[in-house]
Amino acid sequence: MQMDCENVSEMIEDEGESQLSGAFTDEFRVLEAESGQRLDLLLSSRYEAYTRSYLQGLIKNASVIVNGKQAKSGQKMTEGDQICIQFPPIRDLDVKPENIPLDILYEDDDLIIVNKPKGMVVHPAAGHSSGTLVNALLYHCKDSLSGINGVLRPGIVHRIDRDTTGSLIVCKNDKAHQAVAAQLKEHSITRKYRAIVHGRLTEDGTVHAAIGRHPQRRKEMAVNVPGGKDAVTHYHVLETFSQFTYLECQLETGRTHQIRVHMKSIGHPVLGDEVYGPAKCPFPGLQGQTLHAMTIGLIHPATGLYIEAEAPLPDYFEELLRKLRQQ
Repeated sequence: MQMDCENVSEMIEDEGESQLSGAFTDEFRVLEAESGQRLDLLLSSRYEAYTRSYLQGLIKNASVIVNGKQAKSGQKMTEGDQICIQFPPIRDLDVKPENIPLDILYEDDDLIIVNKPKGMVVHPAAGHSSGTLVNALLYHCKDSLSGINGVLRPGIVHRIDRDTTGSLIVCKNDKAHQAVAAQLKEHSITRKYRAIVHGRLTEDGTVHAAIGRHPQRRKEMAVNVPGGKDAVTHYHVLETFSQFTYLECQLETGRTHQIRVHMKSIGHPVLGDEVYGPAKCPFPGLQGQTLHAMTIGLIHPATGLYIEAEAPLPDYFEELLRKLRQQ
């Protein structure tokens, strides 16, 4: 059966999905670096926001076509293959406002910059339908949040990992959202992190290595994998201890798990990182990576002026530094 993107869209509508909002179609050709990959793995590396099982479901339901024909998940791709994928609308969860205290670093009619605590998920997802930053924002901001990312992610223009603390920009209207998203795309937003990593580093440096989905461990990212996206992290040594180093890391790009993956790639994983670090943490009770988004700066979407917010180090991070200084 020969199909094109228009046919796929019609099939989705015939199934009644058109009653919901948010569907979109994407089309691309396979790159040389992606040649030989399974279709489902290739899509996972390109569409990081979606799980592999979800993408496999789209393939099974004929929402993905390759060179005009229905495809299979295990089908090997060749450079130049044309892939068309139809994403059906997301069925939104019932997200409720929750009276959760927010540590607000900056707020006006367009933006709010919050200091996200450790352990808080940014937006609702499977297994985390409450207690998220979005639940707290809905209570604090009421109806004043951008709607570009839908009901599940109102105001969310970027995110940080659950166990990463620190500054996060939230947009209160679509105009601000578009302006901030453009700055993120241009890599012009200042993003400085603090991290404690394994091993001794004595000189500043830069890690420039593309990041993509790990070909075997799908929940992980890795450097220099087929289809990876360009990624640059600059690091500056603040203090060196006997077995660890305290760093300031500045992002030039903003890939998933970027600092964690880049530091692992040079043999200095972030302390406490349960995914990319050693299996046994030398500090019992430490939950998750010692990574803090300290400084964030951007051009204000309304005034055109540069603004910057700084999130103080959390107590657990300060206490850990104190212990290291005493060793």
